[in-house]
Amino acid sequence: MTALTPSSSSEPAATPEPLSYSKKDSGTGKLTDYRYDMLPKNAKVTLQLAASDPCQQTIAEVQAKNVSDLQAFVARRTLDEERTDAPVAVRLFVDSRMTGLVGYVPRGLEAPVLDTLTRLENAGRTARIPAEIVKTRNGLRINLLLGQTR
Repeated sequence: MTALTPSSSSEPAATPEPLSYSKKDSGTGKLTDYRYDMLPKNAKVTLQLAASDPCQQTIAEVQAKNVSDLQAFVARRTLDEERTDAPVAVRLFVDSRMTGLVGYVPRGLEAPVLDTLTRLENAGRTARIPAEIVKTRNGLRINLLLGQTR
């Protein structure tokens, strides 16, 4: 009798398929904005989320609430998600509640975001990253204000 391993199970994977973003919705940010220890070089460092196009309704609802202190909630990856290099999902924290998904951390920029969470937790602060909603010609986008977490 053989035991089923997670890879031989007939159940679908819990992690999403790798996302392919359009060029206009792939997010922005640069690793050169961070020092070797992933600390933002200055207070103006931002990161724009990818895959916000399907989340326009959620972002518009948050914008309509005129929240002055917008915060993003980024959940750490589970071991399964880490193993499959799943995208890092981002939600907003509004009125003591989390919104639906508003985007993903752009590929290659997961390390600075996850390190920011660790830095905030070690400092005894809430593990929420300041954020802002910006209107672009391609729709509403979420910028994570990582420089403000220095």
